Amino acid sequence: MNKPNSGLANGAAGATILAAGIGIFTLGVSTTLKASSEVIKKILSFYVPTGPLSGQTTVAVVVWLLVWIVLHQLWKNREINFRKIFAITMVLIVLGFLGGFPPLFEVFFEEYE
Repeated sequence: MNKPNSGLANGAAGATILAAGIGIFTLGVSTTLKASSEVIKKILSFYVPTGPLSGQTTVAVVVWLLVWIVLHQLWKNREINFRKIFAITMVLIVLGFLGGFPPLFEVFFEEYE
């Protein structure tokens, strides 16, 4: 009897999920960096009326898209360890959410508004 996933390429799905986790993590990191430095806050202000949020989301989407394209090309015909990819993605999502959590800024950066 065959295993349920035996011989099936699940790399494209894994690439999609991992890229999403990396994108969320990138958003959290850019949020924390913005809170830590006025220079980074100004750099991330791509569209002045929205402030650094425009740069934070743009950077996160660009990173997500690039990672997704690269991983998809590398893994599209491969069978990967989906549980491992899913676990890594969950850790990245949690870290990304923590990076965007204002009380975290207040602990590290006293001058956060």
